[in-house]
This record gives sequence, structure tokens and C-alpha cells, in this order.
Amino acid sequence: MHCVFDTNVIISSLLFEGGNPSKAFQYALKNGEILLSLELLEELSDVLRREKFNRYVTTKEREEFLETLLERAVLVEVVEKVQECRDPKDDKILGLAISGEAEYIITGDRDLLVLNPFRGVQIITVEEFLRIVEHE
Repeated sequence: MHCVFDTNVIISSLLFEGGNPSKAFQYALKNGEILLSLELLEELSDVLRREKFNRYVTTKEREEFLETLLERAVLVEVVEKVQECRDPKDDKILGLAISGEAEYIITGDRDLLVLNPFRGVQIITVEEFLRIVEHE
């Protein structure tokens, strides 16, 4: 199972251990592969540097999270640029999913969810993903 997680879901999985985003993320790490691109990794790193996260996790915890993610995820070279989302910033998620042959994009972003399915990739919420994997 190849999965692409939206930045917000990844951050929620770090901040709220035991929540649904964390459960989905941990499931994908254990039972499949999480796909990352350099562009998504850069965005994740930039967002995690924001001061507002200091009250939830330390800088060291954020750095360790990124290091662990990089070790365990599959880094995909995005070979196909996609320009089909109504929010152009989300095109990188679509390009990663297509280039990495993902089965799922897990997101809460309505700009992505309205495209489901996208070229054979299921674009679903965290809750939908958890329901699917419960039955496997």
C-alpha cells in the first residue's frame, strides 16, 4: 500500500498522538509505504519551524520526527508535474501520488477531496482511510 499524506495530516499525527491522523499515519508506516517528495519534505520542514508549535512539541522532537520520517518513508522523484487542483499549492501532492503510484492520498483538504478519484488514486479523509484498513 502506497500512501501520500497531506502536510496537515502529518503535522496532526505528530501533535496529537493517539488521534485519528496519528493512527492512520502509524498504520501506513507499519503496513505500507509513505511516499514523500523533496518538495513535500521542504514544506513539512518549513511548517514545523513555526513558533506556534512550540507549545506542543520541542524543536528537538520535530527534528527527530522529520529524521525518522525520512528514514522510513520512500523518497519519490516527481516526474510528472500536475496542474489540476483549484489550489495550485496542492498540485505537488497529486504529482507525488502519480509519480509514486500511490493508492491513496489522505487529506482533509477540500481542494483535493473534490478530485476523488484522481487518475486511479483514491483521495480520502483520515476517517475513510481508517475504515478501509479496518476491513483488511
